[in-house]
Amino acid sequence: MSDTPFESPDADAPDFDAMARDIAEVPAVEVIVTVAVNLMSAAAVKLGLTDEGDKYKDLDEARKLVTALAGLLDASATEISSFHAAPLRDGLKSLQLAFREASLVRDEPGQGPGEKYTGPVYG
Repeated sequence: MSDTPFESPDADAPDFDAMARDIAEVPAVEVIVTVAVNLMSAAAVKLGLTDEGDKYKDLDEARKLVTALAGLLDASATEISSFHAAPLRDGLKSLQLAFREASLVRDEPGQGPGEKYTGPVYG
């Protein structure tokens, strides 16, 4: 007999039923806002706007995240109230302006990250 207790191969597997029950209790607006905030946070890191500065700066990655955020906000605008949408749009615009400032080669107005969803961002 072995000194180590027998462990089922599924001992560390996630409990998908419990996860589904948990997510079922969360309103859709809350899920959308949470995803948007996560995209904003990741974009801020990739733009070098955190305490670490340029350590994690990657404008190619930032462009993707800002565009994804803009697409999410555009697609969900009618689904979430202006109470939730307004601060998210403000945050998106701030990220778009930060991207424009951080870029050595400026995008033409309307060609920056997410601008196909928001329209041109000037600044």
